[in-house]
Amino acid sequence: MKVNQFNIEGVVEFLPRVFGDDRGFFFESYSKKVFEQYLPGIEFVQDNQSLSSKNTLRGLHFQKPPFAQGKLVRVITGSALDVVVDIRKNSPTFGQHLKFHLNTQDQNMVYVPEGFAHGFLALEDDTTFVYKCTNYYNKESESGIIWNDPELNIDWGCKNPVISEKDGILSTLSSLSKELN
Repeated sequence: MKVNQFNIEGVVEFLPRVFGDDRGFFFESYSKKVFEQYLPGIEFVQDNQSLSSKNTLRGLHFQKPPFAQGKLVRVITGSALDVVVDIRKNSPTFGQHLKFHLNTQDQNMVYVPEGFAHGFLALEDDTTFVYKCTNYYNKESESGIIWNDPELNIDWGCKNPVISEKDGILSTLSSLSKELN
C-alpha cells in the first residue's frame, strides 16, 4: 500500500494495491497492521455510508469534543471531491484545506483526523461514500462550516451544488472560532 502524508499534520492518504483482471478486481481495504504504522492508537467504532447524486455536496461537518471523530473515508461507487479543513485553533495550518479525488479506479482512502471539518462533492450519479469513525455520532456535538465560506476559498468546481437545508445555514469558520479547541 502506498501512503501519502501532507503539510497539514495528521491527514494521510492510503492508495491500496489493486489487483485486476477481466473478472474485476481485488484489494485490501483495511488492515489494522498497516494502518497502525501511520495511525497508531486509532480504533474505529462506527461505519457510515451515504449515496449521492451528481453535484450533491455534503459538509463541511465535524463533531465537537468530547465526541470529535477521526474518519477514514473512501468511495465504493462513483467519485467524489473530498475536502478536509484544519480547524485546530492552535495549529500552524488552521483554516487551510486539502482536496482529494476519491474514486473507484484508485480505491484511495483519506484519514481525516479529529479537529478537521470534512465534506465532499459527488462527481457522478450514484456515488456511494463510506467512512469509518473513531467515535460514535452525537447529535448535540455536531457542527459545521458553510461550504462556500469566503475565508476558506475552496474551489469545489461546482457553482450550484445540491445541499441540504441544514448545510445551507452553517456558520463561517471565523464565527465558529470561539467554540473551537
